[in-house]
Amino acid sequence: MGTISARVPDELEAELEAYLEDEKLDRSTAVRKLLSEGLEEWRRERALDRLAAGTVTFGKAAELAGMSVWDFARLARERDVTWVADDHLDADLEAL
Repeated sequence: MGTISARVPDELEAELEAYLEDEKLDRSTAVRKLLSEGLEEWRRERALDRLAAGTVTFGKAAELAGMSVWDFARLARERDVTWVADDHLDADLEAL
């Protein structure tokens, strides 16, 4: 396991302390959890952006997001992302 060290503004540290108290977590566990959740959200947003831009198929976008195609379809619908494109249609239908 690697080690990450970072300097943060006082306000962010105070917010982290409140999070630690509310969640009853130690600092290392809390930072790992928040980093993991943030990266998960980043993967999903990146996949949605690439799908909307037409640079990946629907199936590939779901894979990039680390989600099943059904869960990713739900997310795309919630975010109002349209993905049907003629050049990717066969691959998208196959993924479903």
